[in-house]
Amino acid sequence: MSSDISKKEAKKPSLGIALIPILALVVVLYFFVVRFEQDVHVPLIIGSIIAAGVAFIFLGTKWEDLEKGILATINMGMQAIIILMIIGALIGVWIKAGVVPTLIYYGLQMISPGIFLAVSMVICSIVSIATGSSWTTAGTIGVALIGIAYGLGIPAGMAAGAVISGAYFGDKMSPLSDTTNLAPAMAGATLFDHIRHMVYTTGISYVIAFAIFVVIGLRFGGSSIDTQNIQDIMTALSDNFKITPLLIVPPLLVILMVVLKVPAIPGLIGGVALGVVFAILVQGVSFEEVMDVAQNGVTIEFDNPTPAQEVVAELLSSGGLQSMMWTVSLIICALTFGGILEATGMLGVMAESLLKLVKGTGSLVLVTVLSCVFINIVSADQYLAIVIPGRMFKGAYAERHLAPKNLSRTLEDAGTLTSPLIPWNTCGAFMQTALGVPVSQYLPWALLNLINPLVSIALAYLGLWQTPMTEEEIAAYEASKAALAA
Repeated sequence: MSSDISKKEAKKPSLGIALIPILALVVVLYFFVVRFEQDVHVPLIIGSIIAAGVAFIFLGTKWEDLEKGILATINMGMQAIIILMIIGALIGVWIKAGVVPTLIYYGLQMISPGIFLAVSMVICSIVSIATGSSWTTAGTIGVALIGIAYGLGIPAGMAAGAVISGAYFGDKMSPLSDTTNLAPAMAGATLFDHIRHMVYTTGISYVIAFAIFVVIGLRFGGSSIDTQNIQDIMTALSDNFKITPLLIVPPLLVILMVVLKVPAIPGLIGGVALGVVFAILVQGVSFEEVMDVAQNGVTIEFDNPTPAQEVVAELLSSGGLQSMMWTVSLIICALTFGGILEATGMLGVMAESLLKLVKGTGSLVLVTVLSCVFINIVSADQYLAIVIPGRMFKGAYAERHLAPKNLSRTLEDAGTLTSPLIPWNTCGAFMQTALGVPVSQYLPWALLNLINPLVSIALAYLGLWQTPMTEEEIAAYEASKAALAA
């Protein structure tokens, strides 16, 4: 395309101009997502068109500059995109190998009336770590747990809060999760560094939430529990997969690779290879079938299924490289919008306005958290709540010589975890529909989601676990800054 679309010299946008694309996107998202119940991809493209139009008309930006900004931003997300495709294959292969069914099977054996709420959180954590999906966890095992809660006389809001706390712990900490890959991609951190760094804020929050659920659950300790529903699910799992402790080996080895700081891509490919071996040796699946599952995922069907079989079919009919294409395309659309805002300086202007409130690391993390919550509210999408603040504040963290994993952790502490607390957000809408519990009822009991952002802010103000850049990273950053200034 010709660079003569605009002859004007590009100029710095004012805050008012910078907010036009954001406000326009909010309006477009409202009509598409809330009114028409459509996906967010097309609204993001429309938002990108509006942002480009604003850049042409008010700033005199050339198309070639916008295109460079878009491609540069998408390039920053390419590692996450590659990892997501590998993860799609990994999920499919691990289901076929019986790894995921085994984790769910043993998790369900932990049910106990006296600590039902705390155990529900743990079970959902296990399932969500195994699948990398809070939605899948809540929509399957979560639904079953809500049914048990009704039988025990436990308020549905409490049970839903425990389910969501566990589901989002796994979603946040699992290398199989899309948001767990997106956040470090936006901040410039590596996947496994990001996960290890989240242990501090998320671990503390998890212990606090678990303890509160234990205390609350003691009041229901005298209740009896009908375990038939859980037993039916376990039977459906064991009827369709060989369940053995041996199948816990693949996830343990992947965790070991995280500890040993093996790079994400080769580590996850190793996980796929292990899944292939176990699928053939333990489940007796042919190599050709495993390869098809890696590409297209698993589909489980029953003739005249029982309710328990329906849960198992819905939970385990997933995976495959192709299953990640919806998320990959969404990330590209979001990064296109973010790339235009960054290339035109609009993100920078908004960040400058917010950074005037920043006096130290604590206030920087506070502003990042509030920005993530704000984007979750106005855009109704957790991906944008990671992408936009991630691009806005990356430079501010680098300027303070804070390692990128500090930013990526904060993006997840706030962007990922607050998304189900907003009724019109896609995550909040899904959770209240799937669990049959309004957001207003479960919000006070989604303890991990409420506590984690506060712990993140508190640790930042206390100066705890805020990792600085290495000397080499500082030198590289200062060199790049000098090169840009020149």
